[in-house]
Amino acid sequence: AGGDTASALAAGCPVVVKGHSAHPGTSELVGRAIQRAVAKCELPEGVFSLLFGSGNEIGQALVADPRIQAVGFTGSRRGGTALMQTAQSRPQPIPVYAEMSSINPVFLLPEALKAHGQALAEGFVASLTMGAGQFCTNPGLLIGLAGPELEAFVDAAGEAVKDSSAQTMLTPGIHAAYQDGVGMLSAHDKVRQIARGLSVDGPHKCRAALFVTRGADFLADEALQAEVFGASALVVECADSEELRRVADQLEGQLTATLQMDDGDQALARQLLPTLERKAGRILANGWPTGVEVCHAMVHGGPYPATSDSRTTSVGSAAIQRFLRPVCYQNLPERLLPEALKDGNPLTVSRLVDGKREK
Repeated sequence: AGGDTASALAAGCPVVVKGHSAHPGTSELVGRAIQRAVAKCELPEGVFSLLFGSGNEIGQALVADPRIQAVGFTGSRRGGTALMQTAQSRPQPIPVYAEMSSINPVFLLPEALKAHGQALAEGFVASLTMGAGQFCTNPGLLIGLAGPELEAFVDAAGEAVKDSSAQTMLTPGIHAAYQDGVGMLSAHDKVRQIARGLSVDGPHKCRAALFVTRGADFLADEALQAEVFGASALVVECADSEELRRVADQLEGQLTATLQMDDGDQALARQLLPTLERKAGRILANGWPTGVEVCHAMVHGGPYPATSDSRTTSVGSAAIQRFLRPVCYQNLPERLLPEALKDGNPLTVSRLVDGKREK
């Protein structure tokens, strides 16, 4: 249980959680904490339920159940797409808010590389390796103009990757998928491996990996856009700004897109922005996308395959909107209106009355 559960409960929806088989004990601890909170607030016990089970059968059965009216999901593209198909095949289709796959491109604009390429390389590797790269906002793709500045960045980032310690990944399955993804890039004839992290004995260890390819080769092979969940990143060397814009235009939907830029890069950044606005839910300048602040302005979402519904966010104040449905009350006597709509605003909530905000 996390942000999706909090959003749904805040909207007044009872919640059924399918616990992940990787951490049943943690799920039970959190579930019991919510159970105690439900009792303390004197809510019906059925407001929150927690189910366990391996495989996909329970999740699919929940989505197909006619009593379920919306779905929140975080996981793989394959898993999210399967739930979407189940939800749409019901006699009464329901919305699925699935967060799935994002490689979070970072555009290394030329003046920024000239001014502080070394610092950018260090910041990038720190972001890449945080938590063994197991963040949905991990910077998995870097795009820049080929030249000495980008070469220097790649060299510096490669040295930092070589010095990075191996970290334990969350599950054997995640580790196996990471190994497969890194293996695919290592074997690709248009991709060059720059560096791997330190090797450490122990199960399910993630060694960071950095690769490079040319813009033309990236454009020619959609497989190079596949997410490698973990501390792996691909640098795309573009021949010129036109090719860089073509790479941006070919990207799939993303949770984030980042511009590393200086004052002299504003013209190129301005050219990229219309494309990035179509591709990503959050656009950053001179930062790294890994951290996600819970605040009013946050948008943690994006076009498919980042999420299944690009109009929503799973983090921040607007996350509640996923589990709400507008209803209009016209000409009802005041005694029949919900408390929030009555004259005098007895609940003292922020309201829009005749187009004017009031409290």
